[in-house]
Amino acid sequence: MGFHFKSLSRFKLLLLAPIFFIESCSPARKVMKAPIKEEGAEFLFAKLKEKELKYTWFSAKFSAEYSNKGKENSFNGQIRIRKDSLIWISLTPMLGIEAVRLMISQDSVKLINRLNDTYFIGDYEYVNRFLNTNIDYDLLQAFLLGNDLEFYENGKFKASVDGGEYKLSTGERGKLKKFVRSSQENLKIFIQNIWLDPVNFKIIHTDVKEARRDNIKLESTYGDFELVEGQFFPKKMTCTIWADNTIKVKADFSKMTIDVPLQFPFKVPASYLPVK
Repeated sequence: MGFHFKSLSRFKLLLLAPIFFIESCSPARKVMKAPIKEEGAEFLFAKLKEKELKYTWFSAKFSAEYSNKGKENSFNGQIRIRKDSLIWISLTPMLGIEAVRLMISQDSVKLINRLNDTYFIGDYEYVNRFLNTNIDYDLLQAFLLGNDLEFYENGKFKASVDGGEYKLSTGERGKLKKFVRSSQENLKIFIQNIWLDPVNFKIIHTDVKEARRDNIKLESTYGDFELVEGQFFPKKMTCTIWADNTIKVKADFSKMTIDVPLQFPFKVPASYLPVK
């Protein structure tokens, strides 16, 4: 299938692809031969934080597929992250020639589309209205790397055992007040479930939805963990957004690096036109 960006729906997919290319194509849940020991929420949450990826700089190559309304597409790409600052993504769907470049910060979302000589510069308010969701930088960064939300209230987690995995659940998770900007005073409260591997305590599945919007949910799965600089990172990820249209993105990562300083080149050619 060709890779065209001539319509608004295609532009929407471009925004969704990097935001949600993280849901893992991990294998089916493994069945434990023996029951695991029940643990309290405080212990499990501490283990989650202890085992999540620690980094300042992160980079990787990836191959990804997405599907929407029965249509499928695939692309390769690179991702670079400076923690709590910038996410840079380059998409190369054919012949190794870059088609799309994105740079996402705490305040803005920028995109260059080299296939039709256009660019987009906007903020999260615009993007969230466009996608009918409530994403911010912290949520995106966490889901891309299989980490927990960093600048959100921990709430009151409940612990349980589910299918041979540990499960943490909370219905009250909002952004910490000191990280809420004036334009986000009405930030919604999330309901979140997290499943942990009982051996390495890495997140293997998580879902997030807004308390009053049960029809929209972001779900992500992680698998095929590999040691990178002494830390486990999921090589396979899949992300699904459940809404009016169900969109699924699968990604396989390779050549991961941690704490190697990176560049984030992003320059819009003078001849490119803005997307409105």
